[in-house]
Amino acid sequence: MAQSSQSSRDQHGRYAAQTVPAVHRVRSAAEDVALGFAEQPKRLPPKYFYDDHGSRLFDAICDTAEYYPMRTEGQLLAESAASIMAAVQPGHILELGSGTSRKTEHLLAAAADQGQAPHYWAFDVCDSIMASAGERLHQRFPWLGMSVLLGDYGAGLAHLPRPDGRCLYLFLGGSLGNFEPEESARVLGEIAEHMRSGDRLLLGVDRVKDRSVLKAAYDDAAGATAAFNRNVLNVLNREVGADFDPEAFAHEAFFNEAQSRIEMHLISQRDQSVHVGALGRDYAFPVGERLHTEISRKFTPDSLADELARAGLAMAEHYQPSDGAFSLVLAAPRY
Repeated sequence: MAQSSQSSRDQHGRYAAQTVPAVHRVRSAAEDVALGFAEQPKRLPPKYFYDDHGSRLFDAICDTAEYYPMRTEGQLLAESAASIMAAVQPGHILELGSGTSRKTEHLLAAAADQGQAPHYWAFDVCDSIMASAGERLHQRFPWLGMSVLLGDYGAGLAHLPRPDGRCLYLFLGGSLGNFEPEESARVLGEIAEHMRSGDRLLLGVDRVKDRSVLKAAYDDAAGATAAFNRNVLNVLNREVGADFDPEAFAHEAFFNEAQSRIEMHLISQRDQSVHVGALGRDYAFPVGERLHTEISRKFTPDSLADELARAGLAMAEHYQPSDGAFSLVLAAPRY
């Protein structure tokens, strides 16, 4: 099993927490700004959305009527968990980007019903969120063994623990769609390289659908997504000493047909100059200039199968609602 650089236990001694060292060098916020602002349009990686306030705003987005992905995936998991756990019978469940682990409860409940007791490995960047999830999971599943893995799955997986026994890897929430195709292929390929022959990957991705439904999901009437998008400017103000005025930018989301993806942008509402203290320079944002903050790629069954095949994975089972709005795929290594 790969060794971590640091480990600890929660206050009740119920789970081990260990840091997973990065394989690829992770750029600093200042480096991301310098590189992203040199492009046209200017852009940022979406990881800066998720400070504490951004995480709360995302929870609010998930409660809106328009944002279907979380509800649809949760319902699919509730309906399919028994079949998935019976098929895989894992000794371990390792979740990339585990967050609050709420959807994982469907799989753990199915495991308990079938007399299984897998060990749960939660991998994410936020220790406090995983600690809260651990408390909630322990109350519902007193038998559960849990380990917390602190790190960024986008920084490489070679140092992830490789537990003995069959493992079910989870990559849910449509997170794969937030990567450009080249980066997506790298992340899936690293998961595939980490898997043994009996392991499986449960992947959740959003599907191409009616454009009005897609747009509304990323531009809700209550403005939760707009607030979430603008909050990235507050993060930059704090992380790189910038002086953005978030209210001077408008939120826009649209479906890029050529690349089959939703794009989110912030659009400057006036001529303005923003100082970035960490870089010691000013950036002009004339009226109408865009700052590209997120992509969310949408898949068809064929494009999803192609994506898996390029990473060395094969689709073993495909769970989807009758309207084809979302896909849960159980994938196996192709060796």
